[in-house]
Amino acid sequence: MGALASDLAVRERAYRAAREAATHDEAKPENDKDTRALELTYLARGEAMRIEELRVAVAETQAMAVGPVGDGQPARLGALVATDEDGVEALFWLAPHGGGSRLGAIQVLTPKSPLGQALLGKRAGDECDAVLAGRRRSITIVAVA
Repeated sequence: MGALASDLAVRERAYRAAREAATHDEAKPENDKDTRALELTYLARGEAMRIEELRVAVAETQAMAVGPVGDGQPARLGALVATDEDGVEALFWLAPHGGGSRLGAIQVLTPKSPLGQALLGKRAGDECDAVLAGRRRSITIVAVA
């Protein structure tokens, strides 16, 4: 959640800077081929759209049920999933947003990712297959917490 909020703050600063630059006197076109102001307007609009996406991501992540999953319960959003693949253990946190980021030794996965889709609904002891980077991988669920 902190990474999303930090990204949101950075995007908001970038939006303000692009908006101010687009409306600054120096951005006025000097001739019919000068598109600086138009390009800065496009940049500001893109940042504004990303800000809205991040606000939704922060709100959905804050509203997500967080806490231990009961014994024998399937993996769901908010669950911490321990896996084993050929003797290599990994920890994943299933979240609605922030996929790919790391929280120490824990990697954040979303249901949009192939591995996130494969882990959702699985219980400790289950095996799942996922195609990652064009390669089929067999993963064992060690624990769901």
